[in-house]
Amino acid sequence: MTGKLRTLGSGHILDIGCADRWVEAKLPAGCEYTGIDYFVTGSLMYGASPDAFADAAALPLRDASVDAVVILEVIEHLPSPRQALHEIARVLRPGGQLLLSVPFLYPIHDAPYDFQRFTEHGLAHEIELAGMRVSELRPSLGAVQTAGLIVCLALGGMAAESVRRRSLGVLLFPFAALAVSIINVTAWVAGKLLPGWTAVTAGYVAVARKS
Repeated sequence: MTGKLRTLGSGHILDIGCADRWVEAKLPAGCEYTGIDYFVTGSLMYGASPDAFADAAALPLRDASVDAVVILEVIEHLPSPRQALHEIARVLRPGGQLLLSVPFLYPIHDAPYDFQRFTEHGLAHEIELAGMRVSELRPSLGAVQTAGLIVCLALGGMAAESVRRRSLGVLLFPFAALAVSIINVTAWVAGKLLPGWTAVTAGYVAVARKS
């Protein structure tokens, strides 16, 4: 993702869901950075440090006032993602760039503020419906790595539930830890040897430009 951020060029960059503003340090020199976050999730869950708290579906910026928008792992948390994408198109200058990432096969997180998942086709449709043209849309993780990730996350989640419920499942912790190590190594090796399958991925990265 760092490489993608460095291709955004100079100008005014808007980071939606900025959290601790880590994107700012990855941008090319000379950029004007504005970070926004949603008060409820940003302040209570992430200790966000935005320039302003705002709703992505009602951005506090003028029309055609930014050169690029970065919105990473945020769309799934928006109750009105279509409206947010239209707002992004509104504030982008003609030819302005959108860099977006979303999860696909990934557990519910930040509950109860996890509302949806998009397939690559649904994501492209929504971006283009907002008036932007997709130039790149790719899986963020390969199929076998995604399968390994899901199994490891499931084991970790069940381990956490065992602790919370004071279940005898805690006795299986050593075996679960060993299984996670084996799964990670196996998934990495298999990912190098097997062809990719884009129907199974942990998420997507999209690049688009305002028409």
